[in-house]
Amino acid sequence: MTDLPGRNEGDVDLVIEGGTVLPMGGRGPIADGAVAIDGGAIVAVGPAAELSSLRGRRRIDAAGGVIMPGFVNPHTHIGSNLLLRGLDEDVQLFEWLASMWRLKRNFDHETLYWASIVGLVEMVRSGITCFNEHFDAYAVDPEIEALDVVPLGATLAYGFADGGIYESITDWSWQTIAGFGDIVASHEGARDGRVRLALAPHATYSCSADMFRAVRRAADEVGVPIHVHLAEGRQEVAYVAEHYGTTPVQWLDSLGVLGPDVTAAHCTQLDGRDIEILAERGTRIATCPVCNAKLCSGTMPMREVRQAGITVGLATDGPASHNTLDMFQEMKFAGILHKQNVEDPRFLTTNELLELATTGAAAAMHRPELGRLAPGRPADVIVVDLGGAHVQPVYDVSAALVYSCRADDVRYTVVGGRVLFEDGAVNGVDEAEAVARFRQLALQLRDRSLG
Repeated sequence: MTDLPGRNEGDVDLVIEGGTVLPMGGRGPIADGAVAIDGGAIVAVGPAAELSSLRGRRRIDAAGGVIMPGFVNPHTHIGSNLLLRGLDEDVQLFEWLASMWRLKRNFDHETLYWASIVGLVEMVRSGITCFNEHFDAYAVDPEIEALDVVPLGATLAYGFADGGIYESITDWSWQTIAGFGDIVASHEGARDGRVRLALAPHATYSCSADMFRAVRRAADEVGVPIHVHLAEGRQEVAYVAEHYGTTPVQWLDSLGVLGPDVTAAHCTQLDGRDIEILAERGTRIATCPVCNAKLCSGTMPMREVRQAGITVGLATDGPASHNTLDMFQEMKFAGILHKQNVEDPRFLTTNELLELATTGAAAAMHRPELGRLAPGRPADVIVVDLGGAHVQPVYDVSAALVYSCRADDVRYTVVGGRVLFEDGAVNGVDEAEAVARFRQLALQLRDRSLG
């Protein structure tokens, strides 16, 4: 708990109390704990009895549940991928990308707006409070507008490409990179710093060396992160070997792209030298085990990557390749997959998996202020109910969260001190209307794109 000099009873905005507090960031659980929030920030964390004098303007009773940091999702595509969910199943990565591009060419502002609304609603309901968007729809404004309605935290990475199936966006990509300083300036300090920007060259098979170098220059000049798909599957490895005679990681390193400001998504195809390079450059990894397994893209060598000291965060990827935006699923599958992969049931404990989805994920997307509960940090907090029959008996809170809980066990989602989800509803959103409009627009998009 932090001392609160000069603070009188009742002058905090919100107290969440009565549940088990999981602060994360290496701190242990607090039974019958509480979190006090004021002005959008956490002001105290500790046993409920010690915070009892802070009556708060509002109190949330979390008895029988867990009070923890919101999940952070360091790699996803919500607007575009929701329009593709369930459409193109049982295919490999490059086949999947090629057929989906037929829809992406026909995206329009209204359709992307409602897709973004529905994606944000899904994340709020599942306890995700901040996400790292890689824009493979190449239209950012609809999602920015949606974030005014459902105000999650986000880093919005403008996507670029100049080759392969994405060649048609070459001119737009170069123009946007050249003017990225103006784009950043127009959003500087907007939305209380909740929404930030980044640069997102698509991948090694869709961006030229010149484009990667230009992105690196822009990132250095403007001071924003880079978010890229990297070493995602065998087809990418084969493409880079044929065209550049090396691996995807080593090719980007030769261009001077990699650094501590880079989030590399996937990284399933890494050799020993690749891992050394990522560690030396301080590049972070957003790993997406469900998506990678579904597309048979491979499995990131988690043990070797962690032993090298590389920062890793757990991510869902987009709902076209994962089908949900559910970090509970991601934690459970990651634990099972990597234990099997190294043939060691002790590898990746439940606490480590929770850290990967919170503190680690925040670091992986360059938002280190998130992912833990501590005074002075943004008040991104969720309450997870442990009362369901599918969770009983609860011998261990961490085990219950990782291996038994589901997205619909989230009872409250708080972002920046603002309660966005409670009583089974997202505040400020008519979900029935949003879903109906999105479904209609998605079906129309499918029909005009695929016939």
